[in-house]
Amino acid sequence: MEKADIESLDSWMGPADVKRPVGRALGADHAAINYYELDPGESFAFGYHTHADQEEVFYVLDGEATFETGDPDGETEEVTVAAGELVRFGPGEWQQGWNRGDERVRALAVGAPQDSGETTILRECESCGERTEQRVEATEEGDELVTLCVECDAISGRFD
Repeated sequence: MEKADIESLDSWMGPADVKRPVGRALGADHAAINYYELDPGESFAFGYHTHADQEEVFYVLDGEATFETGDPDGETEEVTVAAGELVRFGPGEWQQGWNRGDERVRALAVGAPQDSGETTILRECESCGERTEQRVEATEEGDELVTLCVECDAISGRFD
């Protein structure tokens, strides 16, 4: 048995104000478990994305999260998930969750298997004028993560 205090775990750099690797602290081998806190306007992810081999479940503890899902080249829809509700995305399903409200969102995300396989991320690239595939890298100083357009290498986002 393993036990962890979420508040004592370090937060990882990224698009959410708080992302704590609960699964790692518990020694989970088969599922990725992360605790999130999102300020208004923040997201769970670096962009609209899909995991080739992983299903993900988000349980909203407080606030209200809005998830975009659907075909990245066609129709997408937004689904609102309130406190006490859950949403599941299957392997290969496109998604990105946001805090579009005025209150802080707290949520727990569980992904299985732990290794998500290939993850494809899309973001708006100002240089290309459209949503393009992205990669995530740390800056030379190591104090930020940036998303870079795979087509033109333009920075499309900065996260600390």
